[in-house]
Order: sequence, then C-alpha cells, then structure tokens
Amino acid sequence: MKRLALFFVAALLSTAAVAQGYPNRPIKVIVPWPPGQATDIAARMLAEKMQDALKQPFIIDNRAGAGGSIGTEVAVKSPADGYTLLAASSGPVSIMPSLQKIPYEPLKDLTLIGLITRNPYALVVAASFPANNAKEFIALLKSSPDKYTFASSGTGATAHLVSELFNSQAGVKARHVPYKGSAPAITDVMSGQVDYMVETVASVAPHLKSGRLKTFGVSTARRAAALPDTPTLAEAGNLPDYDIGAWIGYAVPAGTPRDIVLRLSGEMQKALQVPDLKERLLNAGLDPVAIPLDELPAFMRREQERYAAIIKGANIKAE
Repeated sequence: MKRLALFFVAALLSTAAVAQGYPNRPIKVIVPWPPGQATDIAARMLAEKMQDALKQPFIIDNRAGAGGSIGTEVAVKSPADGYTLLAASSGPVSIMPSLQKIPYEPLKDLTLIGLITRNPYALVVAASFPANNAKEFIALLKSSPDKYTFASSGTGATAHLVSELFNSQAGVKARHVPYKGSAPAITDVMSGQVDYMVETVASVAPHLKSGRLKTFGVSTARRAAALPDTPTLAEAGNLPDYDIGAWIGYAVPAGTPRDIVLRLSGEMQKALQVPDLKERLLNAGLDPVAIPLDELPAFMRREQERYAAIIKGANIKAE
C-alpha cells in the first residue's frame, strides 16, 4: 500500500513538473483541411498569437482528406502531451460520427480546449429570384412542394445539414443538389440553375456585395458581424428555433494533463480578446466566440446529438 501511495505521489509530481516546464519545444497544429479553408484560416490566425504568448513556434500541419477525418485521426493518436493540437470543427467532430464509420470517437478521444469561431450561414438566391424577403420565399416554396432545388457543398456537409434544418423548420420540401465543394454550387445558384442554398457568410459575402446574389437572412440567433444589416432567419422567417452555425476550435488528445489544458485554454481566451485578431477574423467572415472551458464537453455532446437528429430526420446517407 505504501509503495502504491508513493507511486501516485511521484506520478503527480512528474505531471506537475511537465506542466511547469511547458512548452519547451515547438507545438504542432494539425489542420485536417487544405490551406485556405475556413478552419485553416482561423487556426493560423490564432496560432500566430499563441506562439507569441507561449514563446514557442506553432507549426501548421495540413492533413486534408476524407472530410477531415484523416487529420483528426492523426491528432487523436498523437501523444497527449500538449505538443499536438487539432484544429477541430463541426464536420469531422460533430457530424461524421452519425454519418459514417470513423476511426475515432470525438467525445472520448478529444478534449476541446476552446472555440475560435462560430460561423453563420446565409440563405442566398440569385439576384433575379422572385421573392423579396424570407416570408415570401418560404410561402413560394410551400406553394409548390419539390419544385424548387437547393445546393450544398456535398451530401452530409455542414451546409447540407444547416439547409435541411431550415427546410424542416420552415415546412418546405425541396430537392437537394449536392456538389463537390461550395464554389461550383454558388456559381449555379448565381446563374439560376439551382434555386437556393444556405452557405457560410464568408463564402457568399463577396457575391452579395457584387449584387449577383441576394440573401433573406442568416442562420444564427445573432446577426452576422460581416452582414450587420441582414436579419436572422429566426426573425425574418418567423423561425424562432432556427439557430445553427459551424464551429471551429482547438482540441487536444484525451488524457492531456489538466494543467496544460488550462494553460492552452487560458492563452486562447487572451488571444481572442486582442482587437486586431478579432478584426481579422471578422474580415474573413468568421465570428469570434467564447465558451468557458468547463462548458465545452456539454457543447460537444449537444452538437453531436443535434446533427444526429438532422441526419436521421432527413434520412441522409453518406455517399
């Protein structure tokens, strides 16, 4: 018994010593998406501030593929020592567990240490579409079930699920047209080949400014910082429960020492209060967000359960 007690004391002292000396070498940030994607942009912006604060380089390692699951698996299987972070996001963490078999369990294998952004989506149509606001748009779709089409960046993508939730709450039936990426989908909405889509504000904002698209509202309960004059769909479409957006954050492998988690989370919160970082995120169409560390496990569960319900309700199958 005495030896066992000494073992636990030694282990605790060893953990404390590691945390006190942390970090003493570069920190890797695995981004499971290609450069230039929203998660990559947000992760890089925050990494610049974090490395200044922690006095160690933050090295971005893009591991794209399989909807983000490849890079996420690499992060999950990395040592839980605080030297590997994951740029986590809705797709591979909250959605994929309910859509297909993946080699990790986010709720067990990852510890979310902080959110960076919660990204609003906007309901957009071609400039010539015959409706002037959300209520007219919903009424038009209700008058002709299955006549109208909506685009997404792919079956099971966040944009697809955000759209299905809108359709469900608005009580409309429309045909889904999946694309391989948001760019071709946006192009076809602008030309009128597809009637509408619900896509990230960051992706559609330039086309709204050019006048090639128009929007009837955003998907979150608060207006998007990049579109302050655009109402929420909750208010404009009389959909009080419609509040959904993609999230991006940093996570570490489960089992990372608590002291290190607290250190990283604290530095994240400090960085996100720096005005120039907030401004850069907003200019990229990404809305900074903060949730206390102890509330993040419940946040992860709620997000996974919510997307699971959307997938089941719309009978979505992975392609």
